[in-house]
Amino acid sequence: MCRGWYYFLVSITVTKADGSTEYLSLENSRGSPRPAAPTPPELSTIIAAIEKRLYDGITTQAIYRLAFELLRHTEQKAATRYSLRRALFGLGPTGFPFERYLGRVFEAEGYTTKTGILVPGHCAEHEIDVAAYKTEHSFVAEAKFHARPGIKTDLQVAMYSYARLLDLRDATICTDDICGIKEFWLITNTKFTSAAEKYANCVGLTILSWDYPRKNNLHDRIQRLGVYPITVLSSLSPSQVATLLQHDCILCSDIVEKPHMLRYLHTTPSKVEAIIAEATGIGAGGVVNR
Repeated sequence: MCRGWYYFLVSITVTKADGSTEYLSLENSRGSPRPAAPTPPELSTIIAAIEKRLYDGITTQAIYRLAFELLRHTEQKAATRYSLRRALFGLGPTGFPFERYLGRVFEAEGYTTKTGILVPGHCAEHEIDVAAYKTEHSFVAEAKFHARPGIKTDLQVAMYSYARLLDLRDATICTDDICGIKEFWLITNTKFTSAAEKYANCVGLTILSWDYPRKNNLHDRIQRLGVYPITVLSSLSPSQVATLLQHDCILCSDIVEKPHMLRYLHTTPSKVEAIIAEATGIGAGGVVNR
């Protein structure tokens, strides 16, 4: 009987992205990437293959790469869905694409957004990564992009963000009554340190990461809204991704709705068809990755 990825239980130690080690256990593996689309027989085959290649001290990254490779050979669509979390790391190397992507996420939640704007505070001028407002709510946000999963956003960044909020209290991001800056969000594509989480909760700073808070975190929002970045598409090369991002093509839905943007890639018609087909499939089926 197929046990499923999160029932993968072996008494070995794994090395996490931040360098720490722990036993691979039922509870810890619940948070690991798990396939979305393979059938039970396919999933059983994948798990059996991984079990044979485990060794004490294996890194979680090595397990991910092995699982992804097996998935890619099993079902291309499942492999694409599996890569969502890693796709966020493709919104680099600068943080600007990540900021623009967050703007699109919040637009899908009904906000009007601005990215990369300058707002004068009481004592200094501040570059605001994301400003968002709608009839009943508004906030500004600092986007901390990291190119590797082992890097966490720490206490110093949280304290700096709160200091910016204090200096911006008299500023506004639009002309509506709701647009006074009363909330400052700190958003990262990786994780926060426990000290940063504790401080943010104490001073009232909203923080958002891939898996924080437990509900309505960044992953939950992406899944619920269906706002998948083009970096999730395996049919695009890194240089093609960079080209499309330069032309403000950020989401898979942008490709589906405006396929003419693919002309900037100067590629073959068959390649264009493959990109559109994959983007359409992602939009229809969603992406699953934990």
